[in-house]
Amino acid sequence: MDYPSALAAIVGGSLIGASAALLLFSYKHTAGISGIAAGLLPPWPAGNAWRVWFLAGLIASAPLAKLAGADPVPELQASPALLALAGLLVGYGSRLGGGCTSGHGVCGIARLSPRSLVATLTFMLSAGITVFLIRHWL
Repeated sequence: MDYPSALAAIVGGSLIGASAALLLFSYKHTAGISGIAAGLLPPWPAGNAWRVWFLAGLIASAPLAKLAGADPVPELQASPALLALAGLLVGYGSRLGGGCTSGHGVCGIARLSPRSLVATLTFMLSAGITVFLIRHWL
């Protein structure tokens, strides 16, 4: 890993941690993307503006990084329809499982939650097995 990549990883990780802490201390919510997005579905509770701003910042981060000289957009080899279906399935599965990788991996582990530790280990193990199978067996 070269110096600019390491620096970008350190700055990016620090910003993610700072935003998760700010959300937790300001609004008493964890920064789990699936939970934040699901909170925008009807019925709408009062005081939901923070969810809109959080997701807007998440969406705006790629164009802002590109303006800053980074190339955050990976080259995708799947169709938009397949990506949309995969995103919906991941979102449904994360809500069904009680949280997503960002909620468990960033916020839950930082709070030393046993449930988040098990969930994150499950995510990582499943991802590792999937990559191994696709790269070496398919």
